Amino acid sequence: MVEPTETAIFEPLEGAGPDTGPEVHRLVMGRYRLVRRLGAGGFGVVWEAHDEQLDRLVAVKTIGTSTDEVAARAEREAQAAARLTHPGIVALYESARDPDAIHLVSELVFGNTLGELLADEALSDRDIVRIGVALADALEHAHDRGVVHRDIKPANVMIPDNAESEAAIVKLTDFGVARLAGDDTITRNGDIVGTFSYMAPEQAEGLEADEASDLYSLGLVLYEALSGVNPVRGETPAETARNVGTELPPLDSWRPDLPGELCEAIDRAVCVDPDYRGTVVELRDELELSLDRTAAETLPPPPAWPAGAEAPVLRPRPVRRPVSVGERAMAAAAGALVCGAAVAALPADAPLDHGSAPLAALAAAVACGLLPRAGTLLAVSGLAVAFVACGVAGWAVLLVAAFLPGLLLMPRDGASWLLPAGAPALGMAGISLAFPAFAGQASAPGRRAVLGGLGLWWLLLAEPVASPTLLLGDPAGLPAAGAWQASVSATVTDVLVPIVASGAPLIALVWAGAAWALPALPVGHRSIADLAFLAVWAGGLAAATALAASALGPAGQGAPLRGLVAGAAAAALVALVAVAVRPRE
Repeated sequence: MVEPTETAIFEPLEGAGPDTGPEVHRLVMGRYRLVRRLGAGGFGVVWEAHDEQLDRLVAVKTIGTSTDEVAARAEREAQAAARLTHPGIVALYESARDPDAIHLVSELVFGNTLGELLADEALSDRDIVRIGVALADALEHAHDRGVVHRDIKPANVMIPDNAESEAAIVKLTDFGVARLAGDDTITRNGDIVGTFSYMAPEQAEGLEADEASDLYSLGLVLYEALSGVNPVRGETPAETARNVGTELPPLDSWRPDLPGELCEAIDRAVCVDPDYRGTVVELRDELELSLDRTAAETLPPPPAWPAGAEAPVLRPRPVRRPVSVGERAMAAAAGALVCGAAVAALPADAPLDHGSAPLAALAAAVACGLLPRAGTLLAVSGLAVAFVACGVAGWAVLLVAAFLPGLLLMPRDGASWLLPAGAPALGMAGISLAFPAFAGQASAPGRRAVLGGLGLWWLLLAEPVASPTLLLGDPAGLPAAGAWQASVSATVTDVLVPIVASGAPLIALVWAGAAWALPALPVGHRSIADLAFLAVWAGGLAAATALAASALGPAGQGAPLRGLVAGAAAAALVALVAVAVRPRE
């Protein structure tokens, strides 16, 4: 029988036996007779012990209380484990503290760690998927009771020799760094706990780990188990730290023989952006559905690449991410806004009647909401064709020029392609400067910056056909609309080139930076300080926009910027409302 291994923070001892250590046969807590030491580490010693009251073998973890940090970790592990009663989690029987140590008494698991079995290539693909289902069940139980593990890795997953049920084929261990709901001071602010090579990006940045962080770690454990590769782990700790937060190659790049839905479920779980990972329950369901299509035999390891030969280039298949209901709603609204407003703005003599605007808006909303990527492409293409048919081919050029950067910068995020059109829409009301506040609500930093910058770009390209001025006005010398809007070449040479040459697109950097930085403000306290910080942010946005416009000289005839003060006030208000409705951490 394989010796029990406590792998959370302890190294197994070579030759551990009944006479190992001077404390053998000592009675702990008045009932547990120490039999042999199983492991030791920086946070204490694990013993196999005999419960003389109930006549059973148990594991006793003895943790010295020499420092407050060690004592806090021991107490936290006891508190976390006490909340949990699940066959897939090592059960804590009791705990006690004496002047020198804290003792945790738990069930004794005979078996191997998942890491040991993977190293021995002892598991089939189907075994790994079954383990994934059981781990997801155990994590769901923990999350439902307010416990976030924060250190899911193969070394913290025991595989018992004799499981009593399918749910007990794993035993999740080591809740010593767990976060408990309601605890505000588990670690010092900025501390990073966990294992870098399995850590979610937001956890590595020092942010509070949550259920999505555990999901990422579980997904990465399964990714490694099925591919044989942990793409985050580098040759040095520094290289590993640099790899944290990078987008991982799709799992089917390593294992194209696996079921597609299995690869996609795991790819989704290891998305850099936690908003795209789904939930532990969704991952569990996908794993269970793929069980019947997963090989039950242990596959031979892939052949090693010959010395000096280059490894194959991974296929750059993008990860398919789920689109939330909220994102679909935003895509539908943006599509309706762009198509409805464009049809309504067509010249009076255009063959497409203005009364078609509501129908165009409805069709675009349905297409963009149901199929954000394909529907948005269809809506933009249809609108461009309509412009050409109505004799304003130049508008089609401006539409394509506005749309293409979003398509290139956010190729997988079809729901966001038309969102920058909100900037010219706000400009019609004289508050275009509020758009970076909306863009700043996106969860991913890169997405915030891209949306903020593209809002300014859309605004610039809408200026030549809009009335009144939206913010900056047309560059000096821009011909009247009638002189260019029917010609593709005239639009490029007389409109696009002057706008770019004016330097106005560089102001997009100001908007991008403002949107990117908004979530970093120390707000969320529901106090007057929130208003002060947001007012400073909005004032800085307005001042930087005006300064950049003055330095670059893009405004037509030196005209002042429209709605600068009103836009800044609206931006502060939008950000303040977003803070007010945001759930407290």
